[in-house]
Amino acid sequence: MRPSPRRYGVPLGYLPAYALVFATALTGCADGGGGADARPTAPAATRPAPRTTAPGDLCARLVTHWARVVLDGGAQAELDYQAMGLSGGQYDILRAVVDAARAEERAHGPAAAGKLIAAQADRRCADRYRDGGPTGGPWQ
Repeated sequence: MRPSPRRYGVPLGYLPAYALVFATALTGCADGGGGADARPTAPAATRPAPRTTAPGDLCARLVTHWARVVLDGGAQAELDYQAMGLSGGQYDILRAVVDAARAEERAHGPAAAGKLIAAQADRRCADRYRDGGPTGGPWQ
């Protein structure tokens, strides 16, 4: 009796059986038997909703921050409105708030100026965004 020819150490007569086992193993993994698709997913109700900030609130935060920087006279106070991340309208609000805060600081001190900045930024930004946002282009 003659031994069967071998290729890569496997008798050629067994190749169809090995191919069948290999193909079954591959398709078994694709059916969700433990692959990447088998991860449990959380129901939509338990996932946290993405956080967004209303345009008026974002405006007030930006104006408050930059008004304090400008009032303190830091090196960043010399940035232009685009470098500050402000629109033209927000920059107009910033200039008005800073002017009022400087007068308040001269009259009543830095603490009073800080309170005025927060109050005026909130009020002016709320007025600007009361209808959802300005019109006239993204730079407005």
